[in-house]
Amino acid sequence: MESGPVNMIDVTRKKDTVRQAVAKGKVQMKRPTLDLIRKGKLEKGDVLAVAKTAGILAAKETHRLIPLCHPLQLSHISVEFDLTDRGSFVGITASAKGIGKTGFEMEALVAVSVSALTIYDMCKAVDRSMTIGDIRLVKKSGGKSGLYLAD
Repeated sequence: MESGPVNMIDVTRKKDTVRQAVAKGKVQMKRPTLDLIRKGKLEKGDVLAVAKTAGILAAKETHRLIPLCHPLQLSHISVEFDLTDRGSFVGITASAKGIGKTGFEMEALVAVSVSALTIYDMCKAVDRSMTIGDIRLVKKSGGKSGLYLAD
């Protein structure tokens, strides 16, 4: 198969607007693994603190990881975790915000993805059956297309 052209989108003429994106995902695991995270009893240390830091750092480097992403000036990144009793998983929510000519969707998605991978890395010694999934954009605001809310 022959490959076609690859282009970074030219956003020169777009207006700078306040933009925000929110993404979610989760790491499914065995109940004892979740209990170890809650109690801070994993050998590698505080899983959620490390995963939060990794997600924030990754969002800041998105343009280095995804070839056609523009480098953006982020004004805020947050990564939050949900360890409810409704299931045996860690829910992850990341928000990326700034002023720019293009959206922050990829930064939020990368933050969730790398946070999930970090949780996996820190827990794999006790649970190799973990799965990472449901990574998706749930909200986007700003720019010409305005507000997007996932179903």
